[in-house]
Amino acid sequence: MNDLCADIGYKSINHVGEQLCGDHVEMVEAEDGSTIIVLSDGLGSGVKASILSTLTSKIISTMMAAGLPIEDCVATIADTLPVCSLRGVAYSTFTIMRIIDNQACEIFQYDNPHVVVIRNEKNYDYPKTEMNIGGKRVYKSVIPLQENDIFVAMSDGCPHAGIGTAYNFGWKREDIIEFLETMAPAGYTAKNLSTILVDECNRLYGGRPGDDATACIVRIRKRVPMNMLFGPPSHRDDANRMMNLFFSKEGKHIVCGGTTSSIVSKYLGKPVRASLSFERSDVPPTAEIEGVDLVTEGVITVNKVVEYARDYLGENKYYEHWNFKKDGASLISRLLFEEATDINFYVGKAINPAHQNPDLPINFNIKMNLVEELSKSLRLMGKRIKVSYF
Repeated sequence: MNDLCADIGYKSINHVGEQLCGDHVEMVEAEDGSTIIVLSDGLGSGVKASILSTLTSKIISTMMAAGLPIEDCVATIADTLPVCSLRGVAYSTFTIMRIIDNQACEIFQYDNPHVVVIRNEKNYDYPKTEMNIGGKRVYKSVIPLQENDIFVAMSDGCPHAGIGTAYNFGWKREDIIEFLETMAPAGYTAKNLSTILVDECNRLYGGRPGDDATACIVRIRKRVPMNMLFGPPSHRDDANRMMNLFFSKEGKHIVCGGTTSSIVSKYLGKPVRASLSFERSDVPPTAEIEGVDLVTEGVITVNKVVEYARDYLGENKYYEHWNFKKDGASLISRLLFEEATDINFYVGKAINPAHQNPDLPINFNIKMNLVEELSKSLRLMGKRIKVSYF
């Protein structure tokens, strides 16, 4: 093992007029600890395509996670997929990426655009071995991983973007590679890079996609720890133990909450310097304590972070809201979503008297629910999460 990890993100847009996407991405953790990502593109668009791609990706990911060979997966798909009455075929493409011990990426590709690999900010032409499985031509590759490698799997809706409008023959592979090479140095997360790529496809389609388009991106990066303190402990005697554990951890330190900041200030012997400028009306201002990387208000700010996390896992439409602003919620979001890979939460279970005002929609349960939902969202982003209560 090494200190590398895989940052994984994807985004899809639907064929114009369709409520369901004909592409599907499935991610699972295998029994051997490897991560399996399957991108499937069903024949046509709409409901039938959605069923075909969902079945394909779920069958492949489940079987491979159990250690079954690719030949068995393809045979099972051929025997399982419903046959289209109109075309007389059951057809769904797939791209499989398996991250093994954060040391290698094994790729199987069938009829999707070939995975683009960006290494050292340039296109990397990796070797492929052709396999014939049940009459299907499947390409296999095994690529040793390096830090900052970017793997880009796509459905054919991406290279088809702009056909007959921006381009005569769509957005060619070499043009997509050039676009990715331009974006690579910026250090975007996998989710944000997939959002940028698919948004560009949507622009080339003139906002009316002629096909479902999906980009699934794996970015290899080093692990970065982060620590977040939220709320005072339920027993005052535990304050020093909580502070000792919090500040003994490697990585940046985020402190959320007014009472919590006061405890930290007393522990460090450093004053709290509050900011009086509001970056935005719906998020309280931040503060500063020497020795702490970020100090914010508590429940209102964290609630905004949870809202951003929920969106980040979906359409990622609030990306520009938090990626450039300097309010507390935006700063926490950048640290947790983009920078951190391993996050330690230190959560105090004290009941805040200020939250007992019946006119305020804040109570103890809401605070615990925020921690629970934020932890869940971060795990879905692929982060390692540990929550300690005091």
